[in-house]
Amino acid sequence: MKRKLTFFSLTFILFGSSLPAQQKAASKGTELKLAQTILADQKLKYVDSLARQVIKEGFNAGSGYSQIWARDLNTFIETALEERSPADVRGAILLFFQMQQPNGEMVDGYVLKKDFTWHDDTPYYSNNAPDHVGFKNTVETDQESSLIQLLGKYIQKTKDYSILDESVGGLSVKERIQLMLDYLKRERYNTKYHLLWGAMTADWGDVQPHDDFGCDWNELSNEAIDIYDNAMLIIALQQLIEIQPNAANTADWKAFKKELETNSRRYLWDQKRQKFIPHIYPKSSPLPKGFDENKIHYHGGTAIAIEAGLLKRSEIATVNKQMLENVRLSGMPSIGLTLYPTYPVGFFKGWMAEPYHYQNGGDWTWFGGRMIQQLIQHGFYQEAYDELQPMIDRVVKNKGFYEWYGKNDVPSGSGKFKGSAGVLSKAIAMINQWASETATQQQ
Repeated sequence: MKRKLTFFSLTFILFGSSLPAQQKAASKGTELKLAQTILADQKLKYVDSLARQVIKEGFNAGSGYSQIWARDLNTFIETALEERSPADVRGAILLFFQMQQPNGEMVDGYVLKKDFTWHDDTPYYSNNAPDHVGFKNTVETDQESSLIQLLGKYIQKTKDYSILDESVGGLSVKERIQLMLDYLKRERYNTKYHLLWGAMTADWGDVQPHDDFGCDWNELSNEAIDIYDNAMLIIALQQLIEIQPNAANTADWKAFKKELETNSRRYLWDQKRQKFIPHIYPKSSPLPKGFDENKIHYHGGTAIAIEAGLLKRSEIATVNKQMLENVRLSGMPSIGLTLYPTYPVGFFKGWMAEPYHYQNGGDWTWFGGRMIQQLIQHGFYQEAYDELQPMIDRVVKNKGFYEWYGKNDVPSGSGKFKGSAGVLSKAIAMINQWASETATQQQ
């Protein structure tokens, strides 16, 4: 018996120990094959080229939009800096700070007065930018965090730290950033949950239910805490810490960031279901009686939460599988699917009253592309490439970047939506970089 045991032990040492090496070699071979496929993919090259042409046209959100929005520019600034003059981008960013309001809040965006042609009963003005008009969807709480992220990406790519000391109306940009954070703490911070709040909307959206217009806080609004708003601020605070590591307020930013991270996990992450709950309603809820909102998966907010570092790698794998299953069940074309299942018919007004329209289950590359970026960032290369394909294919088919897609991949909204172009261009750059490095290392 002892001699047999010795024999089998020796056999394992000689042959069994080689299995990990064989598996590693097989894995490398699979990665190399994927990398070569990516580098040879002409559709990726075409879509990136088309995205750059669209972004080169200007900083407005897209065809049909004359306005420049912070949340949109934040998602195509990297490509914009490669296709437009950095001085032009700098000027566009500084105009946001010129439009800052006396209470510290930031507008969604701005437009030249001559282009202010739509009805808006709450325009925003500033003596620091007399030729412009600002606007804001006050049901949202992502304007300040979007601008901070935008500024951080600009600085990290250009190394132009001087913009932080630029004087705007007698205050430096970095002083105005602190005013924005103070505004959020004062006006949009829930002291029970220690998280930001906004109005109840669908995932990351800017339209509330039961309201014909839907974009302004009013008597029909319901205070709600969600993952999107809080993840956006976590990312913004991280950007601030990286571009100003020795600032006087850095310790406060780190503490605020830690608080948001802790409480986002504590109150918004459903450990049992392995998903984020849609909302906490500190006061009244707008939901129909008997409707279980926690059955709904918020794809966009989840992608931003991953970017904010709130999920472990195993959890990312789980939520990605959930997204793919939601796509299958819904019949929608890609993981850009805003949410699933949708809110009931008539819960929202206008075109969102029907399922799979606009933010009530429409398919938005603008956020699906950011999920692809996070899959790449966390090493899910095959998944990223596979799940990118429906988004790439429809750009090739339509020769453009539509704002959102309905059932059967029907394009809707702006035909040159720069947010969609920007997130795809960045995703393509990221996956091409991985493929190029992998191919080089394994040659």
